[in-house]
Amino acid sequence: MISIGIIGFGRFGKLTARYLSNDFSVAVSTRSDKQEAIKACGARPVSFESACRQRIVILCMPISAMRDTLRQAAPLLREDALVVDVCSVKVYPVQWMRELLPASVSILPTHPMFGPDSAARSLDGRKIVLCPDRIDRERYEKIRTWLESQGLVVITASPQEHDEKIAVSLSLTHFIGRSLSAFGARDLDIDTEGYKRLMHILGVVSHDTWQLFEDMHTYNPYAKQKRQAFIDAMTDIHERLNQ
Repeated sequence: MISIGIIGFGRFGKLTARYLSNDFSVAVSTRSDKQEAIKACGARPVSFESACRQRIVILCMPISAMRDTLRQAAPLLREDALVVDVCSVKVYPVQWMRELLPASVSILPTHPMFGPDSAARSLDGRKIVLCPDRIDRERYEKIRTWLESQGLVVITASPQEHDEKIAVSLSLTHFIGRSLSAFGARDLDIDTEGYKRLMHILGVVSHDTWQLFEDMHTYNPYAKQKRQAFIDAMTDIHERLNQ
């Protein structure tokens, strides 16, 4: 059975361990004491060193912690290891993995387009983006086939293409949701379908941490540009109404 090491056991790390444990031997390393929760997912708690020695290593931590983790993991990895990340941005993680990991180690940057809430019961119909980088075709096809067997829709993209599109579909959406929250938007008895959709956006982002929100903007090279274009468009409409 293929062994997989997961580094990080936040909400997404927990979800990952739960699904992968159905088909693989999963070892989880985390800084906090979550041994019972890890075992409940069908995985086993291990040290950081042990997680890094698995055949596949999945990094499930905030992007702001990724470079330090890569430095610590690099000398511990198997020569034929595959390192996978699940960050919501891709350009910088790819650069860091190329720079910090041994040349013999394969790299597969990914972005699961779902979270612990949307995929709580099933992966069916959920999307995952793969940015095949330093990985041979046969290994990549086996992974893609397994992902599709779980009901996932696999999208292949370059890191640049991913980050430019996600700067709108994710970063800007979260920006709008956070702005609605700061505005004080709440459920109203006199509402519209459009307003309900706005409240849905607020609800989607309310379960995510500020760290995730900050990281998706700080480490996406396109996010500031898209955010500013949206603000400029709002300002223009506001000024037109004041004429």
